[in-house]
Amino acid sequence: MPGQAHTPADAAAPGTPRTMTAWTTRGDGIDRLSAVRVPVPEPGPTEVLVKMAAVSLNYRDLLVVGGVDHWSPDRDVVPVSDGVGSVAAVGSAVTRWQPGDRVSAGFLPRWRSGPLTEDTYVSPVGGPVNRGMLAEYVLVEQDEAVRTAQSLDDVHAATLPVAGVTAWHAVGRRSRVRPGETVLVHGTGGVALFAAQLTLALGATPVVTSGSDEKLDRLRALGVDRTVNYRRTEDLAAEVLRMTGGEGVDHVVETVGGDNLNRSLEAVKVGGSISFIGLIAGREANIDVYRFVTRNVTVHGIETGSLEMLEELAAFVDEHGITPVIDSVHPAERVQDALRHLEGGGHFGKIVVTLPGATTPRAASAVPGRASARPGSR
Repeated sequence: MPGQAHTPADAAAPGTPRTMTAWTTRGDGIDRLSAVRVPVPEPGPTEVLVKMAAVSLNYRDLLVVGGVDHWSPDRDVVPVSDGVGSVAAVGSAVTRWQPGDRVSAGFLPRWRSGPLTEDTYVSPVGGPVNRGMLAEYVLVEQDEAVRTAQSLDDVHAATLPVAGVTAWHAVGRRSRVRPGETVLVHGTGGVALFAAQLTLALGATPVVTSGSDEKLDRLRALGVDRTVNYRRTEDLAAEVLRMTGGEGVDHVVETVGGDNLNRSLEAVKVGGSISFIGLIAGREANIDVYRFVTRNVTVHGIETGSLEMLEELAAFVDEHGITPVIDSVHPAERVQDALRHLEGGGHFGKIVVTLPGATTPRAASAVPGRASARPGSR
């Protein structure tokens, strides 16, 4: 939702400094991620200056910092796509926001609403082309900002613009999950956990897989009653079919990709849907096209979400009391440790980096502590 309208005029929150710390990378690895002092930028006529409070990390950030393939920047860039902060200053023509409003920037800033097109699939936030959120202050066009969930502190709100909206796109928009339906969710990554929580809040039943009994126990503590350890289960699809009385699930959130799509095709019911998100298992797969046809299944490719979807997600989170799952919280000066923790792959929930002034959950602490998280309500 937009901020309250105000008379267009240059305005700034008191105490805005002249210089700030920003972290930059040229795609040459975590160790070379640099904290540099730079001038605080001044907003143009339609821009807002956002004082960042917290950012959350995604696998894509490792690709930018590590200089992998087309994610490699050709100059120094500020990385990290997810974040939340408060408006510190506004340009002379800004009408949607005023100092003090808490906002996030959309990952694809030109994708306001409607379907994704070639014209809107441009300038993703977080490098290598567009600037990222890992700085004390960032500039955002007024129409590229979204009011975040008011029920969340900064640590939890920072997780919504990428992982959260991707899960909402899959579960709330494409599959349009309804009460009483079943949704197979592969894994316990950030998108997967959001998908499970959103499914619960929609009154449906998630079936979540993991190779870790410890993570499955933590899922059950979140209210996910149906879980499968794929390392201990000889035939994952057969187990899912058993759980659903032989019918299969109504929907699948496919976060693994590759040949795992065959498991999803075996586990989904006739006429069901698969939201295809993940590339963990590779960019190519040997697919049983016969099963694809005979299941009469719909496969949707999911690319994050529009600004409108992010607004919907924020409202849904507030309405249903959903608290995103946080793995760990790191201060900004230890962002390299946070990225290494992400790279290690053992996390459960989102890894968040805080900047000075962030609002944090009472149980949040720097690694090795954990932040508590409650499940979404129905």
